[in-house]
Amino acid sequence: METLKLYSINQTKIFLVANLSTKKFHIHIFKIKNFTYDFSDEVKNHLTNVFPNTFCTESLVNSNILKEAYNPSRNQYYSTTLLYKLQAFAKNVKADKFLAVVDVDLYVPNLNFVFGEAQCPGRFAIISVYRLKQEFYGLNSDKALFISRVKKEAVHELGHTLGLLHCRKPTCVMFFSNSILDTDRKQDVFCPECNKKVLKILKEMSK
Repeated sequence: METLKLYSINQTKIFLVANLSTKKFHIHIFKIKNFTYDFSDEVKNHLTNVFPNTFCTESLVNSNILKEAYNPSRNQYYSTTLLYKLQAFAKNVKADKFLAVVDVDLYVPNLNFVFGEAQCPGRFAIISVYRLKQEFYGLNSDKALFISRVKKEAVHELGHTLGLLHCRKPTCVMFFSNSILDTDRKQDVFCPECNKKVLKILKEMSK
């Protein structure tokens, strides 16, 4: 049976998510390297609110996995290589989706950097917190803003794993972030149109 829950967004907007009462949707988070802030609980709680009938688990991955992805000419890490390497760590974990979180600067060819990358559709996604910190821009640390940005990027990349493309609405979490200003402008949830797609996909997965 499918039921609907109402969630208030910024006290002004409301979106619907379905409570799919059959199969649980499992997201496993790989944390690579230590982080300045402990954001795991906030991010996991947010994911369980955005994606219905979901539970999250996490584990640590040795930072040695980063070595083969490092490009010394750019002083950055190739995110596609990391996505491929992560699949080996997932063999012993039964989950629907895998999200890796790193604290290094990621890139793909033809772009200066990326906040994350995902298989679209697929099971694996990765986000970097490197450029989500205020310190990167020469500003004072802001933990609340940092965690807000991590939530948005996590939902965005997991949305791609479900097959969602970029949304044209600047406030939708699936909007492409060309800079941190785009990330700060958008919400940490799907717009109504994208949310309908997510519910439909998860309903099929729960059968």
